[in-house]
Amino acid sequence: MARSLKKSAPGPARPAAVPPGRDLPRSTALASPLDELNQSIVKMLQVDGRLPYKEIADALAVSEGTVRNRVNWMRQSGVLSIVAVADPTAIDYRADAMLGIKVAPGVAPSQVAERLAAFHQVVYILWVSGRYDLLVEIVCEAEEDFLTFVSEKIYEAEDVAGLEIMTGLAMFKNQFLLKRGFD
Repeated sequence: MARSLKKSAPGPARPAAVPPGRDLPRSTALASPLDELNQSIVKMLQVDGRLPYKEIADALAVSEGTVRNRVNWMRQSGVLSIVAVADPTAIDYRADAMLGIKVAPGVAPSQVAERLAAFHQVVYILWVSGRYDLLVEIVCEAEEDFLTFVSEKIYEAEDVAGLEIMTGLAMFKNQFLLKRGFD
């Protein structure tokens, strides 16, 4: 009786890019932000996002392939994004502020957030509870750009009912780290 050397149902060795709305392959359970190894990898990448996988693997006593797979799985599942972040304290922007926005009645905060997200000056949008509906951070190169943006994109917009502009006086901490389980 001859045996086939082919595997009947190969499992995914590593996940392919998964379109939104589709379930991730089972192996991507290893992309969980609650996994201890993943947390250790992320902590190291937070210090230096260009750290070679071999150095991470050596420090964590795992194989380089394991680190590579874990990073790829976390990136593909949306848990991890490796980006360059300029230290805002080192960059002297002429105009930046946090905007407390009250959305107009009958308008969903997500609609205003989507409209504002299209502008490069907007670097942060958060739907919040309390006094405001949205907190929006904007950064501009010059004060006149800031005034133009606020006048044209906020005050003249029908989907905004109210605005409070909060400018920073002194920065005491600015930490771009994942907060849940990555302290």
